[in-house]
Amino acid sequence: MRVVDRPTSIPAVGRSRLAAETKPAAPKAMVGEGAAFSGFGDPHLMEFIRGGLGAMTEAGVSITPKLAMRNTTVLRCVSLISFAIGMLPLQLHRREDKSKATEHPLYRVLHRRPNAWQTSYEFRAFMQQSALGAVGDGRKGDAFALIVRSGRKILQLVPLDPSTVEVRQRNDWSLEYVVTRKDRQKQTFPQADIFHLRFGLSDDGISGLSLVKQAAEAIALAIQTEKAAARLFRNGMLVGGMLKHPAELTPESYARLQASMADREGAENAHRTLILEEGMTFDTASATGRDSQAIEQRKFQIEDIARPFGVPRPLLNVDDTSWGSGIDVLGQFFVRYGLNPWFEAWQQAIERSLLTEPEADVYEAKFNAGGLLRGSMKDQADFFAKGLGAGGHAPWLHPDEPRDWMDLPPRTDLPAAMGQTNNGDRNEPS
Repeated sequence: MRVVDRPTSIPAVGRSRLAAETKPAAPKAMVGEGAAFSGFGDPHLMEFIRGGLGAMTEAGVSITPKLAMRNTTVLRCVSLISFAIGMLPLQLHRREDKSKATEHPLYRVLHRRPNAWQTSYEFRAFMQQSALGAVGDGRKGDAFALIVRSGRKILQLVPLDPSTVEVRQRNDWSLEYVVTRKDRQKQTFPQADIFHLRFGLSDDGISGLSLVKQAAEAIALAIQTEKAAARLFRNGMLVGGMLKHPAELTPESYARLQASMADREGAENAHRTLILEEGMTFDTASATGRDSQAIEQRKFQIEDIARPFGVPRPLLNVDDTSWGSGIDVLGQFFVRYGLNPWFEAWQQAIERSLLTEPEADVYEAKFNAGGLLRGSMKDQADFFAKGLGAGGHAPWLHPDEPRDWMDLPPRTDLPAAMGQTNNGDRNEPS
């Protein structure tokens, strides 16, 4: 930890005492290597002294994003949502006819190359991870990107570490962003220069709530449960039964038995043969109620952690869940209730920060979630057939539209769909 720019108003005695109480060796375990503060007036410093940048939980663990991401359930939830946002096409469309606005400079930035070192997938996945509270200090559910322009043309979106950004509201209700650069200097940007993506829930209407922070108690309990299980395998003697003696062991036999049992300690020595003394017998013990309760506790923590993220149990690879035909319905459930709010958050943030008012009347940014919502090939074939007019249905698809959805090029030699001419126009009765 480094504290710079000490104000002269703090007495030397107070500074030395504070420095003694915040030695780098102790706090680094809580906040990670490289923790740094801009000065004694930095609000993060007081929070750090009180218990680390991650608030202390009732389970006795200070949860930070790095520690939370070591939990497999958190890692799975964050990666599922972030990967989905990153892999789905995000394109700029015209509102009037829903066609792609490929001529607009923002189309390339959103769809292909947001900056010089990241792909569109990498940029959106990182921004989504940040908005979930799994990047930086994890205090808020915000993602920030610096908007690089040439005149009015947007050239790049540069992602920022959310822990280096402070959001302030001016007297005129507009926002400004104070960014701490790598050289520890602060730079203030107006609202027009920052792309700000935030979680829908907020306690001030400006910054979003961090889902990792909101689930800190459940994450901490899961971590402590895993530690308890790890200590059992590291230090426990995995006998799984009890020894019975018909009378009383002699001191010599007891000493030999004690030494033999000591050699069996640790998971690497489990199930090794135990030499019994003086007619002793070994009875195998079944799993106790405490063992079953520990297993149930660990399973419950998976569900408890996943609940705020909106990820269904089958997507967490929980072994007691059926993977039958209902998995398609659960996938749609995840898109509808887990991803759709984020789709809307991205689309409206793009309209607010990256489009001018006249442009917002003409263009809109849209995710194409069709790839996640598609059913089996048979279901898709039935859908396409009905859309093209099979079975007496009124046609409402052009033959090239299903081909486009299946990543196939358009063709002019296809037979006309029922009720349509070959160019897609409806055949009206004479």
